[in-house]
Amino acid sequence: MSKQGQTELKVIDAMNHPHGGRILRLRLLEGEAPTVKGLKGATLRARGPRGETRTAAVLGFPLMGGKVSDARLRETGRVDVHVEEEGEGVPISLTWIVTTD
Repeated sequence: MSKQGQTELKVIDAMNHPHGGRILRLRLLEGEAPTVKGLKGATLRARGPRGETRTAAVLGFPLMGGKVSDARLRETGRVDVHVEEEGEGVPISLTWIVTTD
């Protein structure tokens, strides 16, 4: 359960980016849909199904899923992000829960 005012998203697909980092496909679970401007450069906190945690910085948006816009994110509740995970550990993967500040 998310804190009041916090956006919670679920990782529905994850893959390595060919030039470094990872691509995460996220689906909105709770809270307001984030804006594209708010996501770019944001720090995401991810929690795995076994309690593991990771932090990742959003580098941008891959275009393989189509052009990213606030309207599209509000309507579909989905967004693809290119992230760089901080530190060492288990990579963010399917079923992880991601929160934004």
